[in-house]
Amino acid sequence: MDKIKDEKVKAIVKEAAAQFFELESNRTSLLTVTRVEMIEHGRKAIIYITIFPDEMEASALEFAKRKRTELHEYLLKKTKLSLVPFVDVVIDIGEKNRQRLDSLKV
Repeated sequence: MDKIKDEKVKAIVKEAAAQFFELESNRTSLLTVTRVEMIEHGRKAIIYITIFPDEMEASALEFAKRKRTELHEYLLKKTKLSLVPFVDVVIDIGEKNRQRLDSLKV
């Protein structure tokens, strides 16, 4: 996958995943899609998320992982991608660390 196409696919998947989680969530926590990483030549997408509040992280991650098949189907329906990647969802540890550093600076 060339660099420009890769960036476009990541942006499309990120936006669609954010819309999907907004539609599907029960609003007990705030789930934010922070970034998407494409691997295996675009056949797989790792969706990085953050959860607020922190104590809801485990249950929200479990929810997101449980919805992976439905998310893949949503991507098939809502995007015009010729190759819709299979998705996995993980907590964005880098973003959590950045937020922690920001809170220490204040």
